[in-house]
Amino acid sequence: MKLAGLLSPSTSGPASSTSGSWLRRLIKPAVGAALTVAAAAAIAAPTSMKIATVVWIGYGPFYVADALDLYKKYNLKVSLQVFTDPALIPPAIASGAVDGGMLTYDQVVGQVAAGKAMKVVMPIDYSNGGDAIVADASIKSVKDFKGKKVGYNPLSPSDFLLSYALKINGMGEKDISPVSMTPEAVPAAMASGQLPVGVTYEPSLSQILSQGGGKKFKVVFSSKDAPGLIADVLVFDEKAIKAKPAEITGIIKAYLDGMAFMKAKPDEAAKIIGKFMGVSAKEVKEQLGGVYNIPLAEMPKAFVPAKETTSYYASGEVIGQLLKAKGQITTVPPTEATMDASLVKALVK
Repeated sequence: MKLAGLLSPSTSGPASSTSGSWLRRLIKPAVGAALTVAAAAAIAAPTSMKIATVVWIGYGPFYVADALDLYKKYNLKVSLQVFTDPALIPPAIASGAVDGGMLTYDQVVGQVAAGKAMKVVMPIDYSNGGDAIVADASIKSVKDFKGKKVGYNPLSPSDFLLSYALKINGMGEKDISPVSMTPEAVPAAMASGQLPVGVTYEPSLSQILSQGGGKKFKVVFSSKDAPGLIADVLVFDEKAIKAKPAEITGIIKAYLDGMAFMKAKPDEAAKIIGKFMGVSAKEVKEQLGGVYNIPLAEMPKAFVPAKETTSYYASGEVIGQLLKAKGQITTVPPTEATMDASLVKALVK
């Protein structure tokens, strides 16, 4: 058979030359096609990203994006890594265990002050009552905290909210008896009578307030009393921002898609978020009232100087001074060092 002869390495002479040319014509297109397929596969392979989060109602758009895989159209495979303690997220970012994370802005200020190159790439939300200091019937105001046990998570948003409440009431940590615990542990501790005062956030906040028919505990001070001071942000290390701007932009776009889905299909979105948070769809809708998710058009405002605490310049100054007074930082970092607005600004154009 001639084909067998063409493939035989022993063929020589003019016939061999002709057959060799024919063989090359067969092989080259085949090899080229194989390389093209391989290259296409490499290009199409989604980039895997790990993003740290905690269970918080303000992160609802991310939970929707995760459930519906809204990252896929941006060629991303995003895995949400749930932490029970938000204080553990910055070390995870710094070590490379995760690519980025959802933090509160006070955490970013603390990290940058400590020399870490972490930057806010997108404002997510600000708490509008979703973080609170709750107390039993014996407590009437923040001043009544004096000498009382107060349960909260040190070096966390709960610690920051408590510090701010104490400061504006002429008090400090020395005036209370601190009890270290996670936000999730506060409901049980208060229900057992161990604590008269606790600091937590949703969904734990609603769990406390629902006890005793809603009459046993009450909110004494919340993030609604300090709008913008507890702001949630999407954070990446500076090196990651430079290395993966397209991927991070894709994450931001998927988040915005998730927010759009929540607006278009609120009932379905509430079910999705509730499943992630371990609460009912009804509870999700109630908790959403305690948070304000910032739309894309308003995001750039957080990055520019303003007197309102919804600007990182204003809130950052208050946060920095509080952290310094508590001895958590020695120097308040420049606001510019805590953020990179380039990706959000590019999307707004």
